[in-house]
Amino acid sequence: MIDARLLAWAYLSKVVEGPNLYLQNLLKDGHDVQKITCGIKQREPWIGEGLLKSTASRSTIDTAKDDLETIAKLGGRLITPEDIDWPREEFDHAFGFAASGMSDHVRTYQDDALPPHALWIRGGDLRKLSAQSVTLVGTRAISNYGTAVTRDFSQALAAHQWTIVSGGALGVDSVAHSEALRAGGATIAISACGLDRSYPSHNKELFNQIAATEKGAMVSEYPPGTPPQRHRFLTRNRLVAALSQGTVVVEAAWRSGALNTLSWCAGLGRVAMAVPGPVNTAGSLGCHERIRNGSAQMVTSADDVRSLLGAVGALDSQAQYELNFAATPVQGLTRNELRIFDALDDRGEGREAASISAEAGLTLQLTIFLLIDLHKRGIVGREGTLWSRNLEAQ
Repeated sequence: MIDARLLAWAYLSKVVEGPNLYLQNLLKDGHDVQKITCGIKQREPWIGEGLLKSTASRSTIDTAKDDLETIAKLGGRLITPEDIDWPREEFDHAFGFAASGMSDHVRTYQDDALPPHALWIRGGDLRKLSAQSVTLVGTRAISNYGTAVTRDFSQALAAHQWTIVSGGALGVDSVAHSEALRAGGATIAISACGLDRSYPSHNKELFNQIAATEKGAMVSEYPPGTPPQRHRFLTRNRLVAALSQGTVVVEAAWRSGALNTLSWCAGLGRVAMAVPGPVNTAGSLGCHERIRNGSAQMVTSADDVRSLLGAVGALDSQAQYELNFAATPVQGLTRNELRIFDALDDRGEGREAASISAEAGLTLQLTIFLLIDLHKRGIVGREGTLWSRNLEAQ
């Protein structure tokens, strides 16, 4: 039997498409998801005029059971803010920054500058995969130059345990996902339609490969059966930007759709980056303009990206300054390093890497990568397979 709360979330996913301020406010105020579902179905006044209006055409459509059964047959699931694998840190940072009103782009797309209320997933743990991640996007009409650059960036970033996030489109997106998998790395593809559909159809096998490994995740804000439509791609782009610490546009013409993702990146308080291209073609004009006007940092290698994002473990830049210039080694750790350190026993008792990974909410590969680095720096001790805090480092 399907859990009643999960049915309620699935109903809201279908009836309240995409982000919705009125629903978010009710949830924030502590209203129970099942009560909200009943209120929408019964058209109760306490739901509020805004949410009643936005659900008027769909309130009688309840395909929740069928949608959950469909995603289960695909080996997937529905996750919500109540689940441990909900990427709350990334969403809190991105949409918290959006709510500050500091971004002109976000003011233009204010209705979409909100977190999702539920996500449909095929694959691994989204919270762990997104904890150290970078978005790579660009043109569908990719050139040989764009292919080579995307391949180099993806492979080098994957080798350093960075998850590659993209939108699953042809061109730069496809190369980024494929090369991350080829390098044994992790990747997240965010779709603008239900996960029972493969769009573009040419990438069906790629999507299945991503979903078949714990190092990959297919993600959609839309329930099964939802077709890809233009407005959904624009709404989807905010998630492509929000689920990573920064976005790199590899190849983008003057009006490339990838630039919308880059704008979302800056609007959500992430690091916006662009790769320069050949000056004798039009394929990188959009990248050049963003670099010229200062709205994107120029990057020419994966090392450039890592140097810009390396300290972006912190959700607050001022807090990170305090950490960087503090008196002890532990206070100088980045957010992900702190997550590892905090997951260790505070009495110095040893723990297995898998246990630390689960506690920290990071992938096992990233956990081991960070533990080894912290051990080299004398902050973490190791005895066999057990890891412990170096109490003197505190």
